[in-house]
Amino acid sequence: MINKSYSQVEEKNNTQSLSDCLMAQMPPAALDLVADFFKVLSETSRLNIVCCLRTGSKNVTEIIDKTGLGQANVSKHLKILAQAGIVARTQKGINVYYQISNPFVFDLCDLVCNSLSIQIQQQHEQLRQIQKMQNNETVN
Repeated sequence: MINKSYSQVEEKNNTQSLSDCLMAQMPPAALDLVADFFKVLSETSRLNIVCCLRTGSKNVTEIIDKTGLGQANVSKHLKILAQAGIVARTQKGINVYYQISNPFVFDLCDLVCNSLSIQIQQQHEQLRQIQKMQNNETVN
């Protein structure tokens, strides 16, 4: 889990100038690579596989068992994840095992999940306030 709260991250980001932003200094071709990386992670089945690999390396059969995805589907997504450098393959005897290449992927996923959780909580609180106001209007 990420230790920084959403507001701490947001505050840090707001204090950085645009010139401090690495992406602002990147040429369009490099930004295309960043966008492609996020596209790879934007698919539910691939996220499911990434989460499955959080506990360590697994072969295709273990990934299928953990995710409930079909063999062809898992193989297709593992190929895409490997091409993007998100997973690595290791041959052990007749089995191929997959593991996350760089654990920062989990930090990224945790950051996004935490941010979404905060947004959902804020929306829930706003809805609660609206309902409270509507209830007060009905009583009056």
